[in-house]
Amino acid sequence: MWRPEPVPWVAADDVPEDAYLLDVREDDEWRAGHAPGAHHVQMMEVPARLADVPTDADVVVVCRMGGRSAQVVTYLSKQGWDNVRNLDGGMEAWQSAGRPMVSEDGQPARVV
Repeated sequence: MWRPEPVPWVAADDVPEDAYLLDVREDDEWRAGHAPGAHHVQMMEVPARLADVPTDADVVVVCRMGGRSAQVVTYLSKQGWDNVRNLDGGMEAWQSAGRPMVSEDGQPARVV
């Protein structure tokens, strides 16, 4: 039986402070709450913005729960990136782990 290749992942508690966080969620999700210092590139824009994704630093790809970001990690890996990992559980796990969050809409940071 065929199975997809496993996607490398990292737990929210184990994301290095200097990791490049690539948040691939939609604009409304980003505005509601994201990690400070994260870089926002919607999932469908990633192919056009490959030059924005570093090849020489840890890259952690983030979405709400980990599904979309796993797809982006797979895509980037196929494009030659060997430094990308999926945030296990996405922003929901990030928030549950008590990691810092900020919002862009004037309300308390939250995951939507």
